[in-house]
Amino acid sequence: MSAEPRINDRIRVPEVRLVGPSGEQVGIVPLAKALELAQEYDLDLVEVAETARPPVCKLMDYGKFKYESAMKAREARKNQAHTVIKEMKLRPKIDPHDYDTKKGHVVRFLKQGDKVKITIMFRGREQSRPELGYRLLQRLAEDVQDLGFIESNPKQDGRNMIMVLGPHKKKTEAMAEARQAQEARKADAKAHPGRSQNAAESEDSADAEAPAEAPAEAPAEAPAEAPAEASAEAPADV
Repeated sequence: MSAEPRINDRIRVPEVRLVGPSGEQVGIVPLAKALELAQEYDLDLVEVAETARPPVCKLMDYGKFKYESAMKAREARKNQAHTVIKEMKLRPKIDPHDYDTKKGHVVRFLKQGDKVKITIMFRGREQSRPELGYRLLQRLAEDVQDLGFIESNPKQDGRNMIMVLGPHKKKTEAMAEARQAQEARKADAKAHPGRSQNAAESEDSADAEAPAEAPAEAPAEAPAEAPAEASAEAPADV
């Protein structure tokens, strides 16, 4: 069966409870009268509550109504937040540079409003030192405490130790902020379309002017030694 409501001639009841185009209650009227009013207003007669007795019908522009409903559904899907759990794996004796890199990923995930599952992987004799993994997890939690909190405390799971961090910011809030930042960048690019091009042109013009000043700054050649030699070789006056 079609999910769309019945409209106009597809409505098959003797009378309806009619709602006007502005939401005003017209009352119970014969179907023929309701169709006549719809034609008079150049609108559609749409059945909005078929199970009522009599069915409730409204005068509206059905094409516009469908379009607006589709836009609302699309916006709702865009704002819908899906719970995502990211995973990050670390070793107990992780290198400081690797730790900073992994922490950067965790920060990015939390900023996006996602949960992060941190797994410490033990190998060989490391399994006898679980405190190393626990201290590493506590350190990471403290480093990102402004963005997330410990949702699941560290616990041993075979050769691994697992902790889950939850974001302070909701997924919907993170998505809204990301869209606002993107719109701001677009607005700035639209307001200043030639900013980067103008900067490049100014640099080119500066480079072009530089060689022209070089000859002016070069010192002039001064023939200082030639007259001195000539005077030295000249005969003395008798």
